[in-house]
Amino acid sequence: MKSQSGVSTPFVVIAEFEVKPECLSDFLALARDDAQHSLADESGCRQFDIVRVEDTTPRVVFYEVYDDRAAFDAHLQTPHLSRFRGGFPALIVAERPVRFGAREHS
Repeated sequence: MKSQSGVSTPFVVIAEFEVKPECLSDFLALARDDAQHSLADESGCRQFDIVRVEDTTPRVVFYEVYDDRAAFDAHLQTPHLSRFRGGFPALIVAERPVRFGAREHS
């Protein structure tokens, strides 16, 4: 996305999962692997936060920031995301639709 000045604005990805309570530690281990490798191995990944939302059923939100959409598209091809995608479905109750946005600066 481009700002009004023509400069690329950071591309934000928000993913949310409702996790089976008995599977929370396994889910978080997979999530940490994805986040750590995203930050270490992807030059276009600026931020990857894993947020546990307090609720009756554990919810986990990923807040990811990439240089631009192309950097996120490159993330989609990585081995660490492939590992996460292969492992998480058995650990969750539901996955919310992924949301995209642009980070605004004050």
